[in-house]
Order: sequence, then structure tokens, then C-alpha cells
Amino acid sequence: MTTKTTNEAIEADKPDLIQEARFWRNNGWTARVVKNEDDEGWAVEMILDGESEPALVGPWTMGRDKKNPKPLDTLAFNTLVKTASEFRQRQVQQLHATLHQNITINAASGRISVTLDIVPDEDDPHALLAAHDAAGEELARVRVASGFKLNKASASAWIDAGFRRPE
Repeated sequence: MTTKTTNEAIEADKPDLIQEARFWRNNGWTARVVKNEDDEGWAVEMILDGESEPALVGPWTMGRDKKNPKPLDTLAFNTLVKTASEFRQRQVQQLHATLHQNITINAASGRISVTLDIVPDEDDPHALLAAHDAAGEELARVRVASGFKLNKASASAWIDAGFRRPE
């Protein structure tokens, strides 16, 4: 018999759809209107289910009374979901581009693709430098410092050195 933790029980009891003036949950996203700590206005946080931090925080419109926030509605929520999803997608693409680099070198033996895959491990950050020929066959793979700079010069030098581990 398995016992659910308190958080699992709370998650299981949550309805998929909540539509309140300052709190909406639907389609894996939660919108929460909160007091803006930077000024007298309001802000909206968009949180993806399972995440602890908001994917997007932005200003929120004041209501007609100029004191309270405008209530969330379907159009606003859908727009916020679209914006937060696009923002998160750009963040993922940027992180991928930072952690995975690729350069192609025209060497004496033919075209060689050199890749650098950074492993952002808290205890042991490092990177893997690899070379592949035009057919995709791996020619070499070495572990390097996570700060290794991959550019045409460093890739060419590594190839010219017979794929010996760079210093």
C-alpha cells in the first residue's frame, strides 16, 4: 500500500480549472495577480505547473476604481499563457545554444564537425569536446574545462594536434 505525501494529496485534489478574479489555473499554467512590490500597482505571475518560480512576471492593469487590479478573464489568461510559453521557449533555446556549440572545419582529411557540450554540474562542471567526420563517425571525444572556448582557431588547433586534450 502506498501512502501519498501531503503535497501529492493536495496536487491530486486540485481541480484542473480555476477561474477567480486574481487566480486562474488551466492548461498547465497558473496566473496570479499580486501586489507589485516595486510600486503601487499590480503584477501578474505566470507559473508553469511543476515549477517553483514564475516563468513570466509583468505589470497588471488597474481596475476602474484605480485601487484594485482588473480581474483576469479568458482573453487575458490565454494571452498571458501564449506570452509566457513563448518566453520560456526562447529561454530554453538560449540555454541550449549556450550549452551546445558546433563548428565545422575544412581539414586536410575533409570536413570535420567539432562540438562542445557543456555539463553545468554544480559539483563537477565540465564540457565534452567531440569531432565527427562528414559521415557522422566520431573521430575523438575528450573532457575539457567548462570554460573552454570553441571557435575556429581552437577547433583547428585541436584537430592539428591529433585530437590531444587541449590544455
